[in-house]
Amino acid sequence: FCIASGILIGVAGYTFHYAKGTSYLSNNPLACVNCHVMQEHYDSWIKSSHHSVATCNACHVPHRFPDKYIAKLRNGWNHSKAFTLQNFREPIRISQKNLEILQNNCVHCHNVLVSEITAHRGLSKDALRCTECHRSVGHLQVAD
Repeated sequence: FCIASGILIGVAGYTFHYAKGTSYLSNNPLACVNCHVMQEHYDSWIKSSHHSVATCNACHVPHRFPDKYIAKLRNGWNHSKAFTLQNFREPIRISQKNLEILQNNCVHCHNVLVSEITAHRGLSKDALRCTECHRSVGHLQVAD
């Protein structure tokens, strides 16, 4: 049992190190391009209006602890599983859960503007997703 556990821990540790696992704990956008499928998204973010004010995490994970790290853990697991099994779509697509996080972060950062717009029209903040109209704000239009 000890030898099998040691081998499992060793393989897991090596895999985590090889995959640059600790980089995902940071806010550095370069961590996102550890996977080749994200390069186009990273390149478009560099040219976008948000690159000087928002990192990948500012838009794509919750801002509060522990929700931020729960989302990073869930995404890390899902991404590593999909890339290992090679069963993901290219271009990569945002999940429904991550779309909800993205919407919450748009509203969080732009709360004054959004509250004035929704109050004017009598709409709730969830009536439309921000990315329905502002799809290329965080990333220039990425091919479908």
